[in-house]
Amino acid sequence: MPISRRKFIQVGSLASASLMLPQFLRGFQYQAPAQRSNHKILVVIQLSGGNDGLNTVVPYRNDIYYKSRPTLALPADKILTLTDDTGLNPALKGLKQQYDDGHLSIINGVGYPDPNRSHFRSMDIWQTGSTASEMLTTGWLGRYLDTRSAGQQHNALAIEVDDTLSLALKGDERSALAVQNIETFHAAATTPYFKKIASHADEHEEKLAGYLYKTLAETTSASDYLYQINKVKATGQTYPTTGIGKRLKTIGALINANAETQVYYVSHGSFDTHVGQADRQTRLFTQLDDALTPFIADLKANGKFEDVLIMTFSEFGRRVEQNASNGTDHGTAGSMFMIGGSLKKPGLYNPLPNLSMLDAGDLEHSIDFKQVYTTVLEKWLQADGKAVLGRRYTGLDFI
Repeated sequence: MPISRRKFIQVGSLASASLMLPQFLRGFQYQAPAQRSNHKILVVIQLSGGNDGLNTVVPYRNDIYYKSRPTLALPADKILTLTDDTGLNPALKGLKQQYDDGHLSIINGVGYPDPNRSHFRSMDIWQTGSTASEMLTTGWLGRYLDTRSAGQQHNALAIEVDDTLSLALKGDERSALAVQNIETFHAAATTPYFKKIASHADEHEEKLAGYLYKTLAETTSASDYLYQINKVKATGQTYPTTGIGKRLKTIGALINANAETQVYYVSHGSFDTHVGQADRQTRLFTQLDDALTPFIADLKANGKFEDVLIMTFSEFGRRVEQNASNGTDHGTAGSMFMIGGSLKKPGLYNPLPNLSMLDAGDLEHSIDFKQVYTTVLEKWLQADGKAVLGRRYTGLDFI
């Protein structure tokens, strides 16, 4: 079937933008999925831009905190109290309820040795699961997909609810699917023209053309699967119409419909609060909390909460001292939230960093983020942490 240069470019654009994994759902005929046992799901929420951990998990009785932040420190009487000296940002009321219910574990002082304060480099380190001195081209979740790809005839193991795919989800053999809106994705991937091209995927032997045709065929098949499964079960919750609200609503629908997917990935931000931090962080936390509340309620109502682990991270924290613009500059360690119905150690997993023992004005990390990844890989996703991360890290016991 001849194809013009313009149409060939269209095919390549759809294939590369929509899906970057060979052998994905090829020839899959949709069937309503059955309830599965032992299907653990990871939802990663990336707080892009470097979230200020000290105004997230707050040492509200610490004099150094208030001295270092004369206008940015949160008033003690506004803090959502967790312990006698630690509390949550007042915008995180829903997460405070999860804490009270035993469904939130807060891991403090998470970072890595020789921290990098560049957004791009530090995000690469977190997304690839590398050390500060390594330069990797695949992501930690992408390499997890590589370990799961053998013998898979069809799957939707990982989805990023966005229009571009993060490095975290790119593997050597298999990468995740990037879909911001399932209906739009399905409409674009299943037009009669592209369907016709996809049906001739096996007729092209030239390497580049063959790959593009094959990827297009897999994309149309994946779009059919997601479109059908997305309609299986309507939510009983009202989600906000914010970006993070829409993304979590999509994820909730797929989880509750028993989708094959094990990993979902979303981004929220930017938390790069050099100027006017208080208003921006409050707004972003309010959006996050307002979206998580119906999402968690949705999972609980459908009996899924015990099988879902929600993990938040940011590429670095902020400096302890505020700057002259009522903001904070790039720092080092921060806190990670683990939310779910199967936590073995809810609450404050470990103490906050010591504000009297700083490294050139920055918090010292006490937990390497790759220890968290190891725990998630081995105890939740049942994967070999060393095979994915390249070396053995000591795991934790929050799950």
